[in-house]
Amino acid sequence: MVQFYSPNRRSVNRGIISVTADNLDAQGQGIARHQGKTIFIAGLLPGEQAQIQLTEEKRQFAKAKVVKRLSDSLHRVAPHCPHFKVCGGCQQQHVAAELQVKTKASVLEHLIQRETGVNISVHPVIHSPEYGYRRRARLGLQYHAKQRTLLMGFRQSQTNDLVNIQHCPVMRPELEQLLQPLHQCLNSLHAVKRLGHVELVLAESGPLVVLRHLDPLKQEDKEILRIFSVQYNVAIYLLGEEKSLEPLIEEQTAPWYQVNGLKLVFSPQDFIQVNDVVNQQMVAQALAWLDLQPTDRVLDLFCGMGNFTLPIATQVQATVGVEGVAELVASGQYNAQLNQLNNVDFFHENLESDIHQQPWAAQGFNKVLLDPARAGAAGVMAHIVKLAPEKVVYVSCNPTTLARDSKVLLAAGYHLVSVRMLDMFPHTGHLESMALFSSEPMDIE
Repeated sequence: MVQFYSPNRRSVNRGIISVTADNLDAQGQGIARHQGKTIFIAGLLPGEQAQIQLTEEKRQFAKAKVVKRLSDSLHRVAPHCPHFKVCGGCQQQHVAAELQVKTKASVLEHLIQRETGVNISVHPVIHSPEYGYRRRARLGLQYHAKQRTLLMGFRQSQTNDLVNIQHCPVMRPELEQLLQPLHQCLNSLHAVKRLGHVELVLAESGPLVVLRHLDPLKQEDKEILRIFSVQYNVAIYLLGEEKSLEPLIEEQTAPWYQVNGLKLVFSPQDFIQVNDVVNQQMVAQALAWLDLQPTDRVLDLFCGMGNFTLPIATQVQATVGVEGVAELVASGQYNAQLNQLNNVDFFHENLESDIHQQPWAAQGFNKVLLDPARAGAAGVMAHIVKLAPEKVVYVSCNPTTLARDSKVLLAAGYHLVSVRMLDMFPHTGHLESMALFSSEPMDIE
């Protein structure tokens, strides 16, 4: 996520000034200029005039709030969510989807050009429907003693207070429709004061709920949950103080999802991409960019449970996935067997440590894919260059570290052939992307 200012700025109390926003940043803040200073204004869109008041000020830029909006942009739309502006989950539901995408794409292009010197278009953007896309969500639980009721929801913006969520239109409808009955169910438990959080996940096998409870649940509470599970056809998992996951009903079907025609079984605690529609397109694009051949040996770094690794394995001679989370490695190995893929090896290794002594590092590969966390892949970039692969596909959830790591490949003579933005989280400032590097110049249609 691109940051244009630090929240640790001195507060100011200034008079009212009038401005017109001329741009938007990736966080959905309007950008205006006043007396040579750039001002970021939450809730103001390009072309809109407003009276504003500065709230934070730095030498070259400031932050302000809208006191009165004097005009409306054609790109201003009515938010679908009744909790908008209170819940901290979505910041941009007032912005038309096309402007959100255009702004984030422009930010990504500018950042890459500034940091690498390469001018490149990130279009077409990989996207999904702007609502009903989220197949996973974690909600906080907090018992309100004075009201004698349980709050279930997301954090309020810039606070630890919970917003009691009744509706969430960015969730998949199968999950959103569970919010109110689930809240009623949890509020009726004897352990209502000792609950931590609840996670909702939509698998191909149906919805599931993970309930974090701080004390062992009594049998009466388990029966209440069992009735809810049967009534709403939801698999429930209990996460106790010892952090071990226990299915409420032993014979529950293990959750799974599909990608590229493969069935991937996962634990409710395993990481899976939140936006399934974008994930399907992202995997397909990665496979197309790698131009996979039957003789290829492909390395997948930060591979998770094999979201890319296993689809790649269906088209090549051999694939190796390396991941730092042991549970994800175990899931990848299980799914390789499940899908009868015998040309895949998974390694559980810390890719931020000295990788040269790790067993996978002694092997040769002609193509590489990496999908690191926000911190990027600084620890493996030199080794990727040493491997001298024909193509490298870098999937990124942080454009700043993508730009940083790209410099290593560019300095080694690689060509940045193509970049695509992934609008994985509409209505938020999250900016995800993927880039193709080639050892030889090439054209991409």
